[in-house]
Amino acid sequence: MGFKETVPEFKMIDVAKIVPDPAHPRRQFDEAGIKRLADSISGVGLIQPVLVQPADADGKYRLIVGERRLRAALLAGEASIPVLVRACAPNETLEVQVFENLGQGVRLPLAPREMAQALKTIARGFESPEAAAEHFGQPATWLEQKTAPANLSPKVEALLESGQITSCTTAVQLDKLAQKNEARLDALVAELEQGEKLPKKVVEAVLVQEGVKRGKKKADADATEPAPQTVAAAPSVVSPASTVAVPASSGRRVNPGKVRMVAQILGLDAGDEEAVLDRLIDEFLALKGEGNPPF
Repeated sequence: MGFKETVPEFKMIDVAKIVPDPAHPRRQFDEAGIKRLADSISGVGLIQPVLVQPADADGKYRLIVGERRLRAALLAGEASIPVLVRACAPNETLEVQVFENLGQGVRLPLAPREMAQALKTIARGFESPEAAAEHFGQPATWLEQKTAPANLSPKVEALLESGQITSCTTAVQLDKLAQKNEARLDALVAELEQGEKLPKKVVEAVLVQEGVKRGKKKADADATEPAPQTVAAAPSVVSPASTVAVPASSGRRVNPGKVRMVAQILGLDAGDEEAVLDRLIDEFLALKGEGNPPF
């Protein structure tokens, strides 16, 4: 009987009876990440069970997947954890471990706006933002950055909802622009045709002009590269059709098959590579526990 046909059994098992798989392909462990996971387990317990082989003659369970969770549970001082006991043939174990870590959408993190709204709701239950952030084992600045997509102005939120901007990072930047110069945002949007997307290069050019997005320090730029061309500040509106100076491309493109695969996982249009890249960056930052980058 193959792994697919086996019936898992849910149990609470003493952590001392679970033995890591010495043949597991994962060799490197992010200790800081395990510490954050341990803090989470201390607060709410282990949410997702680990997967183990049935007990051997000594009553020990061999771990199939979930060593990070096991290590974090041990660090959190848990005496027992939830497990799924499931037989797995030796020739299938590695394949199961690889597919589990590939994720294939199974463990896809919440979209940035969904995560932001969820964190905002949880934070309301604490006496202060600092206390809420501490609950997650993070500084207050982390909570402020992570919840920023849930606090967008109606105008920027409408752009995101309509698909005219596709990245939460860009939305947060535009929100800062709206706070500083709302008329500039209105003029920028007025240039768009119905349903037309706001190009990322245009957004970045306007943000630089308005001083919303910091570039490299001049000293660093002078030391490492020629002074970049800048967009003239005279026009009050930068048209989406305007040409913004960018470094010459090497001509190398991302493998289209990889783009389609990532787009399918993220639920995006594979034809919009810029949107896929923006969302992929957002997801990576969320996965690493990072908020929106400082501007």
